[in-house]
Amino acid sequence: MNRKTRIQPIDAGDEADDNGYDRPSKSQLKREMHALQELGQDLIDLPKDALKRMPMPEALDEAVREARRITDHEGKRRQLQYVGKVMRSLLDEEVAALRTALDTYRGVNKAETARMHWIERTREQLLASDDALTEFLRQHPGVDVQEGRTLIRNARKEREQQKPPRYYRELFQWIKNAAGAETDDAEDDHDQEERDDDTE
Repeated sequence: MNRKTRIQPIDAGDEADDNGYDRPSKSQLKREMHALQELGQDLIDLPKDALKRMPMPEALDEAVREARRITDHEGKRRQLQYVGKVMRSLLDEEVAALRTALDTYRGVNKAETARMHWIERTREQLLASDDALTEFLRQHPGVDVQEGRTLIRNARKEREQQKPPRYYRELFQWIKNAAGAETDDAEDDHDQEERDDDTE
């Protein structure tokens, strides 16, 4: 049999080894290594509660937690390299699961941040204008109107008299609960629709 029959076609970006079989190019390997190193850095930078939700194998979990503890610049750099080395030993599906979990966390985190900003803006509008309350009640008909009026009135007094912001914080919670109740109702409706679809 002719030796050439064992040689596979060489795609762009791949190199053939001495036996004529394909292997990733050096530049491809370098890109993958940097991508894994960046993923490792992203894990190190996560808040503690988010890190707990990441599907990390034990060796990676220990390496990441050690990197978070190190304060010395050079020591941290070396530990980051070690995290990258551990990352390279993971299976493709383990890396994919980590990327998915990280993307999910970032999406949820972004949405939650936007929601908090909306609540803060709404609170300022309610304190600035009675018309804002009328509009808020129109959009959120299920809220306790009397409680809202009392919180707004007391929060305004606090601000005028420069007192600790007790009612100001409670107003934030009242707005958050009003928005949260609607979200829960929407989710319940969505779940019910899915159940109805399943029974059809």
